[in-house]
Amino acid sequence: MTSTITAGEPRNAAARSRFRILGATSVGNALEWFDWQIYATFAPFIATQLFDAANPVSSLLQTFAVFAVGFLARPLGGVLFGLLADRRGRKASLVLAIIAASLGSLMIGLIPTHAAIGAWAAVLLLVARLVQGLAHGGEMPAAQTYLSEMAPPERRGRWASLIYVSGTTGILAATIFGAVLTGTLDAEFMADYGWRIPFVVAAVLGLFALVMRVGLHETSAFETSRIRTVQGERQPALMSAPKAALIVILVTIGATVSFYVWGVTAPAFATANLGMEPSAALWGGAVGTIVFILALPLWGMLSDRIGRRAVLAISMFGTAATFFPMRAIMTDEVWTLILATSVTLVFLSGSLAILPAVYSELFPTHIRTIGTAIPYGIAVALFGGTAPYLQTWFTAELGQSWLFTLYAVVLLVVSGLAALLLLPETRGRRLE
Repeated sequence: MTSTITAGEPRNAAARSRFRILGATSVGNALEWFDWQIYATFAPFIATQLFDAANPVSSLLQTFAVFAVGFLARPLGGVLFGLLADRRGRKASLVLAIIAASLGSLMIGLIPTHAAIGAWAAVLLLVARLVQGLAHGGEMPAAQTYLSEMAPPERRGRWASLIYVSGTTGILAATIFGAVLTGTLDAEFMADYGWRIPFVVAAVLGLFALVMRVGLHETSAFETSRIRTVQGERQPALMSAPKAALIVILVTIGATVSFYVWGVTAPAFATANLGMEPSAALWGGAVGTIVFILALPLWGMLSDRIGRRAVLAISMFGTAATFFPMRAIMTDEVWTLILATSVTLVFLSGSLAILPAVYSELFPTHIRTIGTAIPYGIAVALFGGTAPYLQTWFTAELGQSWLFTLYAVVLLVVSGLAALLLLPETRGRRLE
């Protein structure tokens, strides 16, 4: 009996450790995506409350412009939090990132209306989005690096898929939250106060994530790298890895635009441009998101078997092939939204499942976080952050939504070619 208990204790301790690692990383990452999704979901309410509502199209474009500005802060956040993660530890970066993200959410939830304080409402919204942009610019690379360094090499693809499983769960929670609010609250209360509720909830949940992250242990890869630095070993600088940085940008641009089209703004697009009932659109988007979440770990496991390059190529080119047909079948009926998002996101999930592992496997430990953060932040800021604005502009202003679809398909092809021609096979690589 004694030997049985003694043998079981290490296994139980290891299981608890894995649970804490996966839980603390997941909750914080989910909140980041929850923040971004509720902004995209409630953009029409934000436009009427915090901007001049006299011109609805103009106020909506301004709202999405602030959305894009938040993305532009991500590269700077990647630099700040990336340096912190590579010099002081992954844990320190993850803790400070969740504090800043929660503060930004709370600010948005409490901003007075344009009618009450005029243009200052937009200024405060901009400040809040900049704070969130800085935090989220550091959150994603630090979380990816931490999880990849903690994962067994032969299962890193599966573990890495948790980044988008948790992030998309945050999106799903925000979508369902939005559907429940819009379906149960009357339109006037929703416009005045209801849209603020998710932002306040996100700030409160941030405290829960903070408690979990404070209890994390540092990765052994970082501790080993820090010992080498203390012992005076010379390690390559960030500028010694320009090809790796270029690969990060090229394989990211197609996935980030496509994800914001199909995984974030699809319900809002269906409501604003196809006449779909808002609550039905949100529920339709939720079904597509569930399909996406279920597909992610399967692609991660496949990449651990056949390699990262093959999975990325299948995913990018497959998504490009389905983009136009799935956009064409969408009408004001909710089943068309479910079908279109489900088919496209199944293909897209192949890339998003394993990109966190790919990023970490491209860089040495001492520059792994910032090496990922800077090019990733640039790619997301220039392409992901502008996607909602460009989609709205092409559709509402020019009446040529197909141009945006073509733009997204071209980026996917570029990403697929980069994976095939530039990316070395990194499956199973030890992170030291």
